Amino acid sequence: MKTFIPKIDPSNKKWHIIDLNDIVLGRAACKVADILRGKNKPIFTPHMDCGDHVIIINAEKVKVNGGNKQDQLRYYKYSGYPGGLRTTTFTEMIQKKPEHIFKLAVRRMLPKNKLGRKIYKKLHVYAGDNHPHAAQKPEELKLF
Repeated sequence: MKTFIPKIDPSNKKWHIIDLNDIVLGRAACKVADILRGKNKPIFTPHMDCGDHVIIINAEKVKVNGGNKQDQLRYYKYSGYPGGLRTTTFTEMIQKKPEHIFKLAVRRMLPKNKLGRKIYKKLHVYAGDNHPHAAQKPEELKLF
């Protein structure tokens, strides 16, 4: 027996476009993380970048499940100094930086190493409908 090592050609990477209009944040982030890693392909190899590029539109319209989760979900930022902890709720963050919420959710689902940082660069998130990647001819992808 021999171990199969796939030959990954960067020019064969597909571009997918996903609309997050009224889709749950965690479920969408999990699916996108799998596509970025390449877990949806039969040639998936854990130590290689087999995934595709993903364009996310309408990130400002993403929702979270749960009654009060929009007010209870908090994002923390620490400067490293005493008293330097800043907290922001989901509702404040969706108004200020809607792209950042989805990027954080996906980044936390990727490996925490060099490969994870390389994979994360293939994620392109936009708050509205417009994106500058029309030349790559992205394919529409329905999550649910």
